[in-house]
Amino acid sequence: MPRSRGRRGGTVRRQGPLTIEIEGLERVTDRIEDLPAEVRHALFKALKESAEAVVASVKGTVKVDSRNLQSSVKARYENARLRAEVGWWDQDDGYSIYQEFGTKRMPANPSLGPALEAERNRINDRVRAEVRRVLP
Repeated sequence: MPRSRGRRGGTVRRQGPLTIEIEGLERVTDRIEDLPAEVRHALFKALKESAEAVVASVKGTVKVDSRNLQSSVKARYENARLRAEVGWWDQDDGYSIYQEFGTKRMPANPSLGPALEAERNRINDRVRAEVRRVLP
């Protein structure tokens, strides 16, 4: 595990990016390619709504000092793969991992993890509603 020096000389363990994996996703993505375009569009719309909900939640709960993390959390999308990533990618946001997981000297102030967990309970309803809109 890579280590880096904290501001006061303490050692900090870097945990790496926060990743959520969905079991069985490969089987689902293979089947998604066979769906009509309007259904795929509905699925992407639901995914985008969920990702934007996570971004909004993070902005409302992330620890605010300089407002950098609050203003730079973003969602990235891969429409062809029905994939969304939410987080911080700017070089100036490298300290977000310390806020999320804490260090030896600083308690964790998670915002992304709890936002993802809350949205996990809502995404099924979003998908169901969007697909019902396009199916007769």
